Amino acid sequence: MHILIVFAHPNRKSFCHAVLQQFTKGLKDAGHTWEVVDLYAIRFDPVFRTQDFASYVHESMPLEILEQMNLKQHVLDSTGGPIQRRIASRWLRGKDTQAVARFIHSRRPKDVIAQWEKVKSAQGLVFIAPIYWCHFPAIMKGWFERVFSYGDAYALTPDGWRGEVNGRIPLLHHEKALIITPTLFREEDYENAGLKRAMTTIIDNWGLRYPGVKNVQHIYFYAVRDANSQGYLQHAYRLGKDFSEE
Repeated sequence: MHILIVFAHPNRKSFCHAVLQQFTKGLKDAGHTWEVVDLYAIRFDPVFRTQDFASYVHESMPLEILEQMNLKQHVLDSTGGPIQRRIASRWLRGKDTQAVARFIHSRRPKDVIAQWEKVKSAQGLVFIAPIYWCHFPAIMKGWFERVFSYGDAYALTPDGWRGEVNGRIPLLHHEKALIITPTLFREEDYENAGLKRAMTTIIDNWGLRYPGVKNVQHIYFYAVRDANSQGYLQHAYRLGKDFSEE
C-alpha cells in the first residue's frame, strides 16, 4: 500500500518527529511505500488567499450557482494589464459557463495542485501532529482548507446547495486514514471534558469520513510529558507495521 503522511511539527528533535520515525520504520518492515509531506519543512502556506478561490470553482457545480459567481468577470479581474484583459476578453467570447469554470479550476495555486496529486496517488492517509486548541496546528488545518476542495475531495447534492449539512457527496477513494496526536492532558480529561468527542466530530468525521475515507482511526498519545514515551514509540511502530490491517 502507498501511504501519504502529512506531518506538522517545527522541531526535528520533538516527540512528534520521533513518532514519525518509528511509524515509517513500521511501514518499511511491513513492505509499504510512503511519502512524507513535512509542512514546516516545505513552508506550506496555510492561509486561504484570493487565488484559492479557483479551488472552489468546479464545472460540476449547478449552473445557477456558477452563473451567480459571474466567472467571466472574475477571469477579467484577475488578469494583468489592459493587453492581457483584451486577450482574456477575446478568449471568453463564446465560452459557456462550465468551460470558464473548468479553466478557473485548472489555474488553482500550484502548491495546492501538487498536494492534491499526492493525495490522489495514495491509498492510505496519515496525519501526525500535536493538538493545538483542540484541533490540528494551523499549518495542517490550512492544508485541509486549501487542498480538500470542491470537486476533488467532495461535492454537494441539491439538498447540500440548499444548506443541508447531510448533502455532501464523498469523492475520496482511500481505504484508511490514521491520525496520531500527542497531547498534554490525560485521557480522562479528554473524555470527561468532551474534548475527544468534539475532535472526533470535526477532525475524524467531518474532515475524513464524510469525504469518503472508509476506515478512520484516531490514536491519542495522552499526557506525553508524564507517560512512558518509549511505550508510545513502540505503539507508533506497530501502527505502521499493522497499517493495512483493520
